[in-house]
Amino acid sequence: MSINNDCLYCNKNQTQKDLMIEICPLQVSTVFLFREQTYRGRCIVAYKDHNKELYELHGEELLAYMEDVNKVAKALKDIFSPVKINYGAYSDKLPHLHVHLAPKYENGPDFGSTFTMNPQKVYLSDEEYMEILAAIKSKLI
Repeated sequence: MSINNDCLYCNKNQTQKDLMIEICPLQVSTVFLFREQTYRGRCIVAYKDHNKELYELHGEELLAYMEDVNKVAKALKDIFSPVKINYGAYSDKLPHLHVHLAPKYENGPDFGSTFTMNPQKVYLSDEEYMEILAAIKSKLI
């Protein structure tokens, strides 16, 4: 298992807690709810080890990771009924393999274009976060 002590996904540090809420571990990853909810239901699926690129995964581990991403996308579709889910795996500034899943809604923010990484516009109450976390978790475990 590869770990990078400077990585917020490996360390689960305060920066991570400020940006996202852990929902649950999956087969080879952990799913997080992004605190900024301009895209209702936005999640991150972070690979368990400190890999930087999809091409670093092979065979079973690549398939397992993509199955995790797919499982979260299906849960978001079932819960929030978005028109489309955008997938983003940038990692330019945070080199740890993770995929953003941003549900998009017709007439919603950035529909028809790329989602904004962190618009810092929509934050929820603790109760609203807990409702979303429970709904997603119920579909994943």
